[in-house]
Amino acid sequence: MAKKHEEVMELAKRRGFIWPSFEIYGGVAGFYDFGPLGALLKNKIIQKWREFYVVREGFFEIDSPSVVPEEVLRASGHVNHFVDAMVECQKCRSAFRVVDLALEQTGKGIEGMPKEEMDRFVKEHKVRCPDCGGELGKIFDFNAMFRTAIGPGSQRVGYLRPETAQGIFIDFKRLQRYARGKLPFGVVQIGKGYRNEISPRQGIIRLREFTMAEAEVFFDPEDPRHPRFSEMAGEQLRLWRAGDQIKGKEQLTEVTAEQAVERKVVCNELMAYYLALTKRFLIDLGIPSEVIRFREQTPGQRAHYSSETWDAEVSTERFGWVEVAGLAYRTDYDLSRHAQFSKEDMTIFSADKKRKVLCHVMEPSYGIDRPFYCLLEHSYVSEKERKYLRLKKELAPIEVGVFPLLNRVGMPEKAREV
Repeated sequence: MAKKHEEVMELAKRRGFIWPSFEIYGGVAGFYDFGPLGALLKNKIIQKWREFYVVREGFFEIDSPSVVPEEVLRASGHVNHFVDAMVECQKCRSAFRVVDLALEQTGKGIEGMPKEEMDRFVKEHKVRCPDCGGELGKIFDFNAMFRTAIGPGSQRVGYLRPETAQGIFIDFKRLQRYARGKLPFGVVQIGKGYRNEISPRQGIIRLREFTMAEAEVFFDPEDPRHPRFSEMAGEQLRLWRAGDQIKGKEQLTEVTAEQAVERKVVCNELMAYYLALTKRFLIDLGIPSEVIRFREQTPGQRAHYSSETWDAEVSTERFGWVEVAGLAYRTDYDLSRHAQFSKEDMTIFSADKKRKVLCHVMEPSYGIDRPFYCLLEHSYVSEKERKYLRLKKELAPIEVGVFPLLNRVGMPEKAREV
């Protein structure tokens, strides 16, 4: 099963799509460079995302700093909650993300388990160090943010942002004025996110620096509807519900977006709309619909700010189901927390309802690097005499090339003209 992955990565490196960063110094796990063709393809994926969210949805785009003061991330909860369960080998002292080790060695997922249960699981299933075979120690929390200092000799602590979303929430007061106080409205940001992964061993799937495209949809919690829901109502969705996962059932619930709302499979109309929009986006990239599903996170897996989260997942040969986007109902968590910590009023006055509203937030959050890999794998064609990528014309890094066969006078100029 790993053969296709190896062939895809060999082609990607040889043709100038991606390769490990810092190669001449031995490389550093969790970092990849995008080569000439890779940068072109990545930018086309980003442009396609903009077509969906900025052009079609009419959302505003902003660009905020990657370095964030500690007080912002303390208010958002990331200082206390942006953690991974980590374990060290007692023999060679190598460190690992215990959730990944358990899945690799037992095939069972333990994400969301309390640490005490994880410890028991590791002992009962004899999970060992993959490097030396040694026994593993006690599991403990590791904060996955990159810490830095703002200014020379400064005592002001900062972090590289774990998500672009906080830049949007901090700017909410200005953004709601720009939107003239009308709800719902959406704001997007595309940029780098950072996670100090414990032991990234899955290539471009698990990076320490990655590109994100996030949308924050602000709405009145009493009216969680989308004005154009009818356009998505009939879209078929393949959903793996949290309750079924807990019971050990792998059967998917197949419903339309409209049925998902009516049967209360999802929390509201906005969630169903953006699940359907995400499916259409992935298909528009060239990922087949039959390898796309949406998995609801169990309560133990959800982020501290979310009351309901669905992960868009794509099936791959090497890595199984890969999360490429997360759709989270963040309620009023972020605006309430920033109002509490900053002492600023984060409500909006609704002219229609003649009252103040503390907005709730629906967040479709996409990685760009993971869909990039999934697109490579599902576009890869291996024939007897050649190996290539069958990409859609609008996604091809180079759509048309004109090359003179001979370097005769005037021919290169004519080729450039054409």
